Amino acid sequence: MQIRTTDVLIIGGGLAGERCAIEAATAGHDVTLLSLVPPRRSHSCAAQGGMQAALGNCVKAEGDEPTIHFLDTVRGSDWGADQEVATIFAHEAPIAVRELAHWGVPWTRVRPGRNTYFVKGEKVEIDEPEDKAGLIMHRDFGGTAKWRACYASAGTGHAVLYAVDGEVVRLGINVQDRVEAMSLIHDAGRCWGAVARCLRTGSLTVWLAKSTVVATGGHGRIYGQYTTNATINEGTGATLALETGVVPLGNMEAVQFHPTGLVPSGILVTEGCRGDGGYLLNRDGERFMVAAEPEKQELASRDVGSRHMMNEIKQGRGVESDFGPHLWLDLRHLGETHLRTKLREVWDICKDFNGVDPSKEPIPVRPIQHYSMGGIRVNKDGEAYGLRGLFAVGEAACWDLHGFNRLGGNSLAETVVAGRVVGQRVAEFTAKASLTVDTSVAHSFLMDAQKRLALWLDRPTVGDDVYKIRDAMGEVLNQKVGVFRNGPELESAVADLRVIQQRIANVGLRSQAGGLNPELTAALRIEGMTKLALITAEGALARTESRGAHSRTDCPTRDDSRWLNRTLARWSSEENAAELRYEPVGLLDLPPGDRGYGKSAQEPMNESVEQHNERVVEGMRDEGYLPTVEPMGSRMQWGAWQGHEKTPMRPERNEY
Repeated sequence: MQIRTTDVLIIGGGLAGERCAIEAATAGHDVTLLSLVPPRRSHSCAAQGGMQAALGNCVKAEGDEPTIHFLDTVRGSDWGADQEVATIFAHEAPIAVRELAHWGVPWTRVRPGRNTYFVKGEKVEIDEPEDKAGLIMHRDFGGTAKWRACYASAGTGHAVLYAVDGEVVRLGINVQDRVEAMSLIHDAGRCWGAVARCLRTGSLTVWLAKSTVVATGGHGRIYGQYTTNATINEGTGATLALETGVVPLGNMEAVQFHPTGLVPSGILVTEGCRGDGGYLLNRDGERFMVAAEPEKQELASRDVGSRHMMNEIKQGRGVESDFGPHLWLDLRHLGETHLRTKLREVWDICKDFNGVDPSKEPIPVRPIQHYSMGGIRVNKDGEAYGLRGLFAVGEAACWDLHGFNRLGGNSLAETVVAGRVVGQRVAEFTAKASLTVDTSVAHSFLMDAQKRLALWLDRPTVGDDVYKIRDAMGEVLNQKVGVFRNGPELESAVADLRVIQQRIANVGLRSQAGGLNPELTAALRIEGMTKLALITAEGALARTESRGAHSRTDCPTRDDSRWLNRTLARWSSEENAAELRYEPVGLLDLPPGDRGYGKSAQEPMNESVEQHNERVVEGMRDEGYLPTVEPMGSRMQWGAWQGHEKTPMRPERNEY
């Protein structure tokens, strides 16, 4: 067998994985990065609108600071976030963004003097001060009290990814693309690397490492065609962790639907469009969000906006089309110059995929699966529950910055912030570790992978179609585990998904090639994808409340007395079923309250914040939380939010 060694093995070549790799390599470690695609083709490249960091550089961002960013993030999460992680993130984001500028990201900059913006549908002129000239500019995003999103036109992800990848190249980090990890190598509570398959030749390689990091992105493709995610986002990292039988996945029922997916392709149309003043219109040309959310209007959080949009469609005010009803995103009033500069990628997407000139025609949109708040459960150092030496970062992880709803721009920022923070911990862990693993352990996992491949390649050439199974899974999730959920439909989804899972035994492969074989690759992934789909549906069925993006019409109340917790799912190979358990949501600094948008009923906690916090440490350790370098709660800034909690969500336009 082919065995290769490295200090740090990173699985996933997007922003989170590459930023983590930079941190480890800078500390002097030998780093190897495995990626399904060349890193500059990773899904991070698709991020458009911006990256949240409280720099406070423009007039509409005046007074912004990390504590206000923390407040927005916790409120946005509907109190599902780990508040210590949110604190770390908010304070580290400005550092990460300025570092990216040093690496060459061409941030849009403040232009001093008179500037024209659209605020709450009104055209306003604001004088930006001369002393802010050339600083990183901000745009408005949903769910924030201040303009905070730092951006590079509408190609922020593209610009950041190329800059970060440039650093990876400069440091000489070993990047192996067209490679997929098939399993994690672990023994006695310790991870030692992975078995990887070359997508070009089909050959298997054992990678042994002192530290292993999963950074494979989200799993949105379990929703089939009903997602903005790239075709590579099929949950390979989450499956790797799940198959250990030790590491849990956190909050898999927390699925975000972006309000503006382009119809019919489902390509993302950035929130930056609405941040820059775009309108949402129904078939009658009405701005329905003004009445639905008078304070936030089009810039309510994504979960709230998606629900209002689906209500418009359900009530017959959608625009009928060959691809189902949709609504309109109107950017015409912004003008061609603005669209071709600050929203250039949106201009190109509309022209290339729909033949629409957004300066003259509205854009057809409707909510679509976009982001997975759930993932591999890790502690604040990024280390996975129950398995030393395994870390996860980015969308693949449940760090848990986002809780039950992510604010726009927080995930792109998370990739580089968590990459820095977790990368430092990986480097420290690796420096103290030694690679003392018995090769018989690696050989055992290699044999399992070879057997799995052989079983698939021995399948008959006729039988059920793996692509049809994948599409059927997506249809079930889209129809029954969508923006709105209810008990009967979730029960039906679970039953349907179990039938779909059983169909895998009858799949036939038309191609028997062991190397370059997309059908084989799809077959190897489908088992894990159906497990992720089942866990998502079962978690949603079990959680009898509405919180953030998890909205149940039969349980419309956010129930802090019973559900102020985090779902943990492990897969039982003996039962071939998910096991759901729960841990406390984490230490509370900001008590649960009203979000300031998205009207909802709330059942209050049945204990004090102090009583809750007393049981957090033990409750999380019981579920596999591993010790961290600094004690739990050491990064909290207790009470710093007091005095900021009434920060207006948006200054009134007559101030200008």
